[in-house]
Amino acid sequence: MSDSPKPPLTLADLDGFAVDTISSVGPKKKAALKKLEISSILDLLTYYPRRYIDRTNQTTIADLVIGEEGVILGEVVRCSSRRLQGKRTMITATLSDATGQISLTFFNQHWREKQLQPGTTVVVYGKVSDYKGTKQMSSPGVDLVGDQTGKFVPVYPQSEKVKVSTAELGRWNGLALVKCEPRGFSDPVPAEVLGRWGLVSRGHAFNNIHHPETKEDMVAARNRLVFDELLRVQLELVQRKRHLERTSAGIEHLIDGRLVGEFHRQLPFELTGAQQRAIDEIDKDLQSTKPMHRLLQGDVGAGKTLVAVSALLVAVQGGHQGALMAPTEVLAEQHHLGVTDLLRDFSVADDSNMFGDRPLRVELLTNRVSGAERTKVLADLAAGQVDIVIGTHALIQDKVDFASLGVVVIDEQHRFGVEQRAALRDKNTSGLVPDVLVMTATPIPRTAAMTVYGDLDVSVLDELPPGRTPIKTSWAKGPLDEELVWEQVRSEAAAGRQTFVVCPLIEMSEKLEVRSAEEVYEELQGGQLSQLSLGLLHGRMSSDEKEAVMARFRAGDLDVLVATTVIEVGVDVPNATVMVIVDAGRFGIAQLHQLRGRVGRGQHESYCHLLADEVSSDGEERLEALVSTTDGFVLAEVDLDLRGEGTIMGERQKGQNDLRLASLRRDRAWVERARDVAFELVDSDKGLAEHPELASELPLFLGEVESAFLMKS
Repeated sequence: MSDSPKPPLTLADLDGFAVDTISSVGPKKKAALKKLEISSILDLLTYYPRRYIDRTNQTTIADLVIGEEGVILGEVVRCSSRRLQGKRTMITATLSDATGQISLTFFNQHWREKQLQPGTTVVVYGKVSDYKGTKQMSSPGVDLVGDQTGKFVPVYPQSEKVKVSTAELGRWNGLALVKCEPRGFSDPVPAEVLGRWGLVSRGHAFNNIHHPETKEDMVAARNRLVFDELLRVQLELVQRKRHLERTSAGIEHLIDGRLVGEFHRQLPFELTGAQQRAIDEIDKDLQSTKPMHRLLQGDVGAGKTLVAVSALLVAVQGGHQGALMAPTEVLAEQHHLGVTDLLRDFSVADDSNMFGDRPLRVELLTNRVSGAERTKVLADLAAGQVDIVIGTHALIQDKVDFASLGVVVIDEQHRFGVEQRAALRDKNTSGLVPDVLVMTATPIPRTAAMTVYGDLDVSVLDELPPGRTPIKTSWAKGPLDEELVWEQVRSEAAAGRQTFVVCPLIEMSEKLEVRSAEEVYEELQGGQLSQLSLGLLHGRMSSDEKEAVMARFRAGDLDVLVATTVIEVGVDVPNATVMVIVDAGRFGIAQLHQLRGRVGRGQHESYCHLLADEVSSDGEERLEALVSTTDGFVLAEVDLDLRGEGTIMGERQKGQNDLRLASLRRDRAWVERARDVAFELVDSDKGLAEHPELASELPLFLGEVESAFLMKS
């Protein structure tokens, strides 16, 4: 009796086969592949090409255009090196194809001479320039491709130190696919889902991502593998969201109590429609027995603090406490001043008091609060005598205890580690989980929010409160423009208003040609702004020094504050009407937008000047985007288009997400589709128990540490 046929291969099966089951992968190559984090056949098959050479439409050397970027395939004719002054080395290589030759130059890359041996077939990509009538690329990217055939040649990410060529990776993937052919690939994604989105089978996708015959084959393969990646991440997030809702007991808050109503009535202005909508969404969460886990994102100046205070008062009016955690002492102190002012005349019930109530207490707890003052705040927090505490990470230290922590607000949440957020939530000694509201003033594109913060519900403030003055933004491109900027700073100072000047570095740097805060401070004090009162603020100053400078600026004793990005978030000085950003091309869009939001907070017209003369093409697009709009959500989408999701994903610790192929920029539609499918599968009668193979794939890509990390967020 013959053996029954073996079932199709699952990804777990592929993970169980070592990469050296491929005969041509010997001990040396196995060790080299391990450095690329390729140990199994699964690792190999999911090590995807980063580009393809389209031989049906291949650019030639003759077609290259001076001043533009190009990609060409050719053969190395010669390569040599020579020493330059200052111990520098220049490697020069000549590359040829059927239409001509191009010169390649590299500086201080000694290994290129060994890599670019005459006769080697390579793909190079870079900007084309003209040197004495000859086409040239300076320090281009290089991929060794070997003598590969086929209409589409895959080019894999390589590392020169690893000594694995793209040709070898292509060949090994081909051999792996041949080995898999008899059994084929199992496909755990429901057929109905594949049909709904016109997705090819997993086997078809693996074959055609590595060796496509046509561009259409490659696109179809990529779509399927992108969907699989995004679905795994969304399944992890959605499962955790549902698990939290099922297993965590939250506090059922009273939302229509006296304090919140009084707070809303005494505001000197109407809430915006967006603020009211966010408060309603938060209130609905707060009166539920499920713990709130919500992200409040709003543009600079959209009024997040009022929404947060409303949520904190819901806790206080029910006899609980509120906590607001900020990423820096400057911002915590700013919040403390603002919230104390908002709640100055409020009182809470207190049976131990002969009058039956006492003033509502808002306290600050940072590392600057010490000695007897700190001891008293800690004791009163534990006794329930402090209603709202505002602080930095000091709030989650072991010695901090709450009588009954009801609502936690975390500002600029991405600046905290997940463990810190979990520790704050675990401060409630009753066993009930406090409701958590996380806030960010960095607008996040919807698809990125679904992936980066996929286990949170999201409220958006997309309106500015009345009275916020529009900020006029300009780009000063040279000395003449810059002189006009300082003229306006002097003019605003004469009218009694103030200016921020922000620089990228604290001290001068020879590596980066950017003006430091200290250098700019000295230049301005001795030059264009010598008649004004200047202050300097940067991260290396002690907390006391920083607060002393900020106090002088808030009080109006300083006309100009020269600072690093320590003032990026939350500093509120309504009298400041000018923001000057030095070397603006060095900043990202989100940071520039945050900095601009430090002005325009009072009744006077406000201005933001971007100082930058020589910037990259990407830098130009960033600065032009800032000049063209003050809408943070529009800018967030521009940012995603310009530089992809690297920065967004980079806010999360490594390993939290496994997007080897998917791009939040290119694959917005697939993010939404994957999230919809994840909810369908998790919310079905049996959940993922009905799809055990799909469930088993999650730990393969999001290992135990990464899964736990995602879940704790």
